Amino acid sequence: VFFPEINDSEGHPSSSHQTLKGTSKWATSLENLLEDPEGVKRFREFLKKEFSEENVLFWLACEEFKKTQGKKQMQEKAKEIYMTFLSSKASSQVNVEGQSRLSETILETPHPLMFQKLQDQIFNLMKYDSYSRFLKSDIFLNHKKCEEQEENSPEAQTAAKRASRIYNT
Repeated sequence: VFFPEINDSEGHPSSSHQTLKGTSKWATSLENLLEDPEGVKRFREFLKKEFSEENVLFWLACEEFKKTQGKKQMQEKAKEIYMTFLSSKASSQVNVEGQSRLSETILETPHPLMFQKLQDQIFNLMKYDSYSRFLKSDIFLNHKKCEEQEENSPEAQTAAKRASRIYNT
């Protein structure tokens, strides 16, 4: 069976199962950025400089909370999230609508999606505010430049050539 080689705009063979990685993937969506531990690390670094790291920390805590099993663990984690991010005395308070109406009574009957509305608010705040600035930041651009240099290094090219020899037999 013969498969014609498909080339991209620069004449390089392209593969349909080629996946975006690193900064290319981060730049496609905030969701992709938040799925990559390295992306989260860089985004946190950026938010720290903007004094809004609590937003991504809250979002991550909520994601972790959804996976929590058992009522006792849920109560403990819910209380931790409330005290860290939502209470008026919180050390890393996030700014969400309806916060003043939140009280510790919600912690008595925890459920996996109890913070979902607040998490969505914070996600949208990050998506429409800090994420676009992150993509223009030195942190992102320097990381992207390093990636590109690695990709264009002689070692990376010989590895790619070896791989293409293997697959084009």
